[in-house]
Amino acid sequence: MSRSLAVLRRLRQNPIHHRSATYSTTPTPSPRVSAIVDEISSLTLLEASSLSSALQSRLGVDQLPIFAILSPGATPSFASASGGAASVAPEEKKEEKTSFDLKLESFEAANKIKVIKEVRGFTELGLKEAKELVEKAPMVIKKGVTKEEAEKIVEKMKEIGAKVVLE
Repeated sequence: MSRSLAVLRRLRQNPIHHRSATYSTTPTPSPRVSAIVDEISSLTLLEASSLSSALQSRLGVDQLPIFAILSPGATPSFASASGGAASVAPEEKKEEKTSFDLKLESFEAANKIKVIKEVRGFTELGLKEAKELVEKAPMVIKKGVTKEEAEKIVEKMKEIGAKVVLE
């Protein structure tokens, strides 16, 4: 660790006084940053953990930002409250969906009037609104429908030549 402190002291004594005049889309790290990266890369896991804790306390950061926790591939460097290694949460059960949206994908042109009548029946729309809705297919035609009701509507629509999917 004393070697890293020596590098940091040298870097403080020799600050960079000029900036590069070239521009690129990928920023080139300064020699100071490159030296810090090289030094951090050579740390052991125990030293890296110690460095992380020291930076958190010096910067007044209690925990990792939420984006670091949610990012795929992010590896938090803190132990769990029980004092052991960070434990893996058990897989949560996926809640079964109770509310569905019905989407009219397509229909047979010859059955357009039947489809409009059926849409009017379960949406309580007027003739003009139902016609516009059907003509905009693929389109969500009803939201927040229970599974049983949605299945009944899908069956009726299949019978008259329309393709409806649950979302």
